[in-house]
Amino acid sequence: MYENNIFNLSLNEEGLKALFLQEVNKHLEKLEKETILLDSKELCKMLCLSWPTVEKLFLQDPNFPSIRIGKKWLFNREKVKEYIDQWSDDIREQGGNVEL
Repeated sequence: MYENNIFNLSLNEEGLKALFLQEVNKHLEKLEKETILLDSKELCKMLCLSWPTVEKLFLQDPNFPSIRIGKKWLFNREKVKEYIDQWSDDIREQGGNVEL
């Protein structure tokens, strides 16, 4: 007499996978923002620069927010962002070219 099926559910696997990856990326970004200190590898990734370039451009500047513990360099994420914002503004005012 009556059919017991009230719902018919189908899933798009690609859509589900995309949604899952989007949520994972949101969580990773949140964790990254909660990290206070960066090591040299993370700094290079954040700036999209090689370590030798970071050394030449920034580590020689006493105002660059860096801490050296033994042989390891650490950097305050928020202070680095502030420094880079100001640095990039200064570079743009000077014509936008950086000589290495």
